[in-house]
Amino acid sequence: MASKSPNLPLHSFSFKDIQIGDTYSFERFIDDELVKSFADMSGDYNPLHMDEIYAARTQFGGRVAHGMLSASFFSALVGMLCPGSHCLYLSQDVRFKKPIFLNTRVVVKGTVTEKSDAVNIIFLRTLVLDKDGVVVVEGEAKVTVMT
Repeated sequence: MASKSPNLPLHSFSFKDIQIGDTYSFERFIDDELVKSFADMSGDYNPLHMDEIYAARTQFGGRVAHGMLSASFFSALVGMLCPGSHCLYLSQDVRFKKPIFLNTRVVVKGTVTEKSDAVNIIFLRTLVLDKDGVVVVEGEAKVTVMT
C-alpha cells in the first residue's frame, strides 16, 4: 500500500461556520516509506523506528512509527479541514498512549470542543486511532480562525 498523502479538501470555514461538536477525520497508512520520509525530514533515525533487528529485541517486538509522525497529521487536520485556509495554529498538546506499528492504517480525528468568541479561537480534541478504534495519540489544538 502506498503511503501517499490523502487528497484532503481545503476548507475555508469562518469562525461563525464552526460549531461545537463539529468533527473532521481522515485516514493515513503508516508504512516503511512514510517512516523513512519522516526520519529524513526530522533527522530522527532512532533504531526503534529504523532497524527491524534492533526493534525486535525491544519491549515492542518490532519497529514502531515516530510519535511525532503521527502527531504531525494534526497539522493537516487543522490546516486543511478545520478551519482550513483561515487557520493560525497556536498550540498543540500531545500525549502518546500506545505505539503505532508499521503497516497500520490510522484515523486522524478532530472535534471542536470549545469556541472563544472574543478572540476567534477554537479548541479541538485531536486523536489518532488505530484500526480497532483504540486511541494511540490524543491531545488538544488551539487555533485562531482568521476571518
